[in-house]
Amino acid sequence: MGVKIFKAVWFLSMLVVLANLLYVYAGLPAEVVVQDEGGSLISIGRDGFFYASAALVGLINALVFAIANVFRKDADFRSWFYGLVICLNFFFVITFNFISVYNSGDKFDYSKIEFLIFGSIALFTGWALGWPVYSIFRKRFTKSSL
Repeated sequence: MGVKIFKAVWFLSMLVVLANLLYVYAGLPAEVVVQDEGGSLISIGRDGFFYASAALVGLINALVFAIANVFRKDADFRSWFYGLVICLNFFFVITFNFISVYNSGDKFDYSKIEFLIFGSIALFTGWALGWPVYSIFRKRFTKSSL
């Protein structure tokens, strides 16, 4: 049951990321600044940014199908992996919106959204560390109860 719920939420998150990417793409300038480090700007073309981002999102979300085929019997791992990709999709939405706001040219107080950026990274890291902790916990307590 949990796998089906995670799968549905993953599918919705994938649609949200793709819709968000299309929305952000429509508002980007011709040259997209992706990094501003000490006065040197790293920028790529608008189309290059869109296609690279779409390829990255598509590749990561396609991993779900590969993992689902390899780990057919382990429903717990599949649920965890769906959740991991959901966290990544959330991070992508935050990142695309941040890049859009940065490139809009408007004055914006970035300290208002830094908790979202760092929160999405913390969410992904916490979820990624959750599986090893769960595996160790499951191994220790199933052996001792037998």
